[in-house]
Amino acid sequence: MESAKSSLNSLRVVANTYLSNYEPLTLVIAPLLALFIARGVQSSFQLLQEKGLKSTLIAFFMTSIKLIPGVKSYIDAEKQKVVDQMQSGGKSEKQNWRNELPKAGLGVGVLELMAEEKRKDAAWQGKCSGTVYIGGTESEGHFSLINEACSMFAHTNPLHMDVFKSVVRFESEVVAITAALLGSKEKSSGGQVCGNMTSGGTESILLAVKSSRDYMKYKKGITRPEMIIPESAHSAYDKAAQYFNIKLWRVPVNKEFKADVKAIKRYINKNTVLVVGSAPGFPHGIIDPIEELGELTSRYGICLHVDLCLGGFVLPFARKLGYPIPAFDFSVKGVTSISADVHKYGLAPKGTSIVLYRNHEIRKNQFVAVTEWSGGLYVSPTIAGSRPGGLIAGAWAAVMSLGLEGYLEHTKQIMDASKRIEQGVKEIPELFVVGRPDMTIIAFGSNVLDIFEVNDILSSKGWHLCALQRPNSLHICVTLQHVPIVDEFIRDLQESVETVKKNPGPIKGGLAPIYGAAGRMPDRGMVEELLVNYMDGTC
Repeated sequence: MESAKSSLNSLRVVANTYLSNYEPLTLVIAPLLALFIARGVQSSFQLLQEKGLKSTLIAFFMTSIKLIPGVKSYIDAEKQKVVDQMQSGGKSEKQNWRNELPKAGLGVGVLELMAEEKRKDAAWQGKCSGTVYIGGTESEGHFSLINEACSMFAHTNPLHMDVFKSVVRFESEVVAITAALLGSKEKSSGGQVCGNMTSGGTESILLAVKSSRDYMKYKKGITRPEMIIPESAHSAYDKAAQYFNIKLWRVPVNKEFKADVKAIKRYINKNTVLVVGSAPGFPHGIIDPIEELGELTSRYGICLHVDLCLGGFVLPFARKLGYPIPAFDFSVKGVTSISADVHKYGLAPKGTSIVLYRNHEIRKNQFVAVTEWSGGLYVSPTIAGSRPGGLIAGAWAAVMSLGLEGYLEHTKQIMDASKRIEQGVKEIPELFVVGRPDMTIIAFGSNVLDIFEVNDILSSKGWHLCALQRPNSLHICVTLQHVPIVDEFIRDLQESVETVKKNPGPIKGGLAPIYGAAGRMPDRGMVEELLVNYMDGTC
């Protein structure tokens, strides 16, 4: 003991003698400076890890070059030109929009004014990718039925569950019906699947991410959450990451455009709360390997969300019809939550989706309970407090009016139409189909033509397709609207390809140059700024 004391004293004397050669101020500043440098190195390392060397260097270069007098103003002016072109005259139209109440109310005359505005909308019947999933026109058949259901319950709000017991029941039944379609009655689901209706796929995804984050904090004490998604996963996960302060890892897909399970595994660490798979992915209509993802997440004890916003009301019926559909629902071990839109292939009114959880323990993390508000005790299940009961009633009307036989019939029609379109694309030598679509989305590109120029020609014929990147391509999400006009689409696509082939180059007013430039632009931060500026000037 005495020997140790003596050694410490000797060490203290040596240290003090050495440090006495420096000014006291230097001794204070040096460790602070070292700490500052260490934090800078750590931040740089994290940035490199998140963005990669190339993106980091490009961002640093662009930030530096903007410091040169006149460069920033020139870049901003050029960006504004692009934004103006993207808005295509929308600004001038907006200048004529009302910004004050009329002095005298219009009364029922407002309906005539609304009908006049509606006539100015683009012709959407059969011409849009996705967008409208119900067949026919908005004044007949299934449209009329759900419109009447929505109108009947337009005054209701499930927040007041003691008053509007009807829509509370409707919501519960739509959730239970959806859960049954997605494996809740399978023994492997655990028998506790539960959920809620939401305003759409994005809200369902936001709630699932928030619940997974909080559940993992409770179970594993994770306070710096991270989630891993394939690059084909919907942009709603980026939104969730920003809203809920979660680090997002977007992992490249494999050669089949499916989630790369081995690559995802490399990103899992002690802070991982959630992995995402899609069935199918929005860009290419391809189902991720959900069973493999389930095995992976089960091994690490983390959550797995399956995005069935598109497939929830197609895949269960396609499987019954004999299509080769891989496992995707709560029958898969490891799946902890699912999102499924009723307002897509469920043929319900817009603004209706479902979020489901494997058990109540996970779902409880979705709720917000407030005990210290002067307005009383408050608890809410979803992001919105008040919710439109009319939409819930419309969704209930949709699923009950169609039934199993109705959904089977509609699924057969759209799956058959999708296969015909896929085959039609394959027969055009200048085009290729991206991957092997599992469902009702056909993505296609070209190695010899600018596919965005093809899109511009299609747009001039009245079509509204989705432009994709990585690879540059287009997709059509096939709905009942497309069933009667498959041949027309294939014919217009063939003609558009021939037009671009004979006269390559952008057309006046086309967006091909913008899409092409955005895809090639190495500074993704600048592309992000363009999108934000466009949105700021549009809404």
